[in-house]
Amino acid sequence: MSRKIKLLNVVGARPNFMKMAPLIREMNKKRDRIEHILIHTGQHYDNDMSGNFIDQLGMPRPKINLGVGSGSHAEQTAKIMIAFEKAIIEHRPDLVVVVGDVNSTIACALVASKMGVRIAHVEAGLRSFDRNMPEEINRVLTDALSDYLFTTEKSAHVNLQNEGIAKEKIFFVGNVMIDTLVHSLEKIRDWELPFRGVEENKYAVVTLHRPSNVDHPGTLANILEAFCAINEKIALILALHPRTLKNIELFGMSDKLNVIRGRGIVVGPIGYLEMLKLTKSAKFVITDSGGLQEETTYLGIPCITMRENTERPITITCGTNILVGKDTNALSANCDEILRGRFKTGSIPELWDGKASERIIDKLLSAKY
Repeated sequence: MSRKIKLLNVVGARPNFMKMAPLIREMNKKRDRIEHILIHTGQHYDNDMSGNFIDQLGMPRPKINLGVGSGSHAEQTAKIMIAFEKAIIEHRPDLVVVVGDVNSTIACALVASKMGVRIAHVEAGLRSFDRNMPEEINRVLTDALSDYLFTTEKSAHVNLQNEGIAKEKIFFVGNVMIDTLVHSLEKIRDWELPFRGVEENKYAVVTLHRPSNVDHPGTLANILEAFCAINEKIALILALHPRTLKNIELFGMSDKLNVIRGRGIVVGPIGYLEMLKLTKSAKFVITDSGGLQEETTYLGIPCITMRENTERPITITCGTNILVGKDTNALSANCDEILRGRFKTGSIPELWDGKASERIIDKLLSAKY
């Protein structure tokens, strides 16, 4: 019998947990062949942004918490690298598994590469082609360092091969975010909506957190004005990132939230299962999140994305997503189209079947270490 392989699984920010949870479930099914350790870098460190996600997704508590906390991109990345190097020295893994595109992803991949440890990148090859996004830099560099690149859509293969990645390193496996969604749907089937007075298909969900939307007073004011107008046509549920709430207060725009509260709801971060229930039952979603573009496509819910680009083009070409950037006129026009029943429909992309994690673990077990 061959020896067990040892994996270090890295999570750091909220989206990482939804991507890692199904991988850990599959690893647990192969305990005779896999030893795995979950490491939380602490990039998202409060309960709302990470703690309750671990519980809701049925994940084990991280064995190691690097506790890096907040800071600038450089400071946070450096702290993660210093702490993660010690973890590799102590545990001597065969492979480091990183997911997504956050600072934890690139920091741990860089350390592993310099220490001669192989890297598996889950959700590889996605590109917005916008280097002003820190996540884009993280994606490109992590992919350049990785030994196993697992993709969610075929456009990612073109991106990777255009960047010189050998095709034998690239594997089209589907989307682990959808694995988590499929696994969770049964849990919420009989749940009531999490807010009193909210009726299915009679509200829209809004999330907003990207610096391009929330860090500039003029831009944020225009967006909030548009939300107030849309809220008169359909109730909005704003689930706002702490950064967004902080900037709204800093820029003196809290009165706009009070207007929305007249008919809608304004809250901070929501647990994964509650957000899934809200999304599944919504008339539509307005967001600048990557994950929600994918989830709405799978669920068949119209999605208006307030970005100039997306690294998930399949959600547009195949799914229910449309880009409007900061154009609040386009935002309002598309909301009206949805309310009139004229918005486009979509279909579920290839291999978004809830089994991506199985394919990934099978591939890692077939490799030689």
